[in-house]
Amino acid sequence: MSPMETYQPTGALAGAVLDGRYRVDALIATGGMSGVYRGVDLRLDRPVAVKIMDARYASDEHFLTRFQREARAVARLKDPGLVAVYDQGAGAPGGQPPYLVMELVEGGTLRELLRERGPMPPHAVAAVLRPVLSGLAAAHRAGLVHRDIKPENVLISDDGDVKIADFGLVRALADAKITSTDVILGTAAYLAPEQVATGDTDARGDVYAVGVLVYELLTGNTPFAGDSPLAVAYQRMDHDVPPPSTRITGVPRQFDELVAYATARDPAERFADAAEMADELEVIATELGLPRFRVPAPRNSAMHQSLSLVDTSSAPTAGVDGPRHTRAFTRDELPPRPAAEDDDEYRPLTGQFAGIELGEFYWARQRAKRVLFFWVVAVLTLAALAGAGAWALGTNLPNLL
Repeated sequence: MSPMETYQPTGALAGAVLDGRYRVDALIATGGMSGVYRGVDLRLDRPVAVKIMDARYASDEHFLTRFQREARAVARLKDPGLVAVYDQGAGAPGGQPPYLVMELVEGGTLRELLRERGPMPPHAVAAVLRPVLSGLAAAHRAGLVHRDIKPENVLISDDGDVKIADFGLVRALADAKITSTDVILGTAAYLAPEQVATGDTDARGDVYAVGVLVYELLTGNTPFAGDSPLAVAYQRMDHDVPPPSTRITGVPRQFDELVAYATARDPAERFADAAEMADELEVIATELGLPRFRVPAPRNSAMHQSLSLVDTSSAPTAGVDGPRHTRAFTRDELPPRPAAEDDDEYRPLTGQFAGIELGEFYWARQRAKRVLFFWVVAVLTLAALAGAGAWALGTNLPNLL
């Protein structure tokens, strides 16, 4: 996928002041619909993140109306797992593009962390999921759906805070006149089957995306592959997400079941919302005895690079594979359904997290179980020997006396 297609040069807004208040500084990254800049709120003298939508959206009044409505709704949400929205600019046809002013999270994205460190062990996955599900639960209670959960939209601060970004943008596009019922919006690898089939979704669509995210955190890959985003999106219509343990060793059965429940093809068979999934995660964490974990921020992130950027005419590199962009595609582009799934998709993989082979986490658990078993056997054996000695002594006590 190529970087954001735009009618303005990438980074051209650097140095501009929006609405006489927000100075736009270094470009951090671009996406399918927008560019994100490091900025400063000149009135409050605080750093902010400014998400500036592609200029082509400034001419669409339906989008601008929905954009403002969604921004207000998201700004009312309060949860540590959500990136705070401070302000929004409506934009104007032929003039200033629409923008959002948000909390600046110094750190990086979950995508960048996965690229640096690879798959995560279960306790690290749980540490990521807790704030993600908490933020989503707050939104679901307010009747809001994210529609585009993916590692690029999960931010990790240098202090270890995990937050969800980009609420409301996909919904604004979905309701704008630039789309129609024949257009699918989202990121192909994480779309729920009903989003592909009809374009409609609810909280259970976010749950499906989180299930795919869990699979990716555990294995390092998304469950489906294809020659195009549409081919990837179409596969979930006919195929279940495979258990993560079939791709990498050491994944507990409970996480296989969590992924299976979250990614059921029938929405009625999934968790009803993020709160219900969060409750199940805590049951699993307690059952497995998962320790608390501070999620590390990626070291070589676009956010960190933007601190030292002087020339902001180009975006920082996003890595070998590049980010997965939110995009729109039409159902007419859908390829024929494949006759059979490639067996390579289910081939077991290996990986590391923080330089440690994930298999080590599995074997460590097995060694602990074996040690406990041997101790139990030893204690029982000693108890049996002591009992036998006492019995023998009691039987022969008259002869000894």
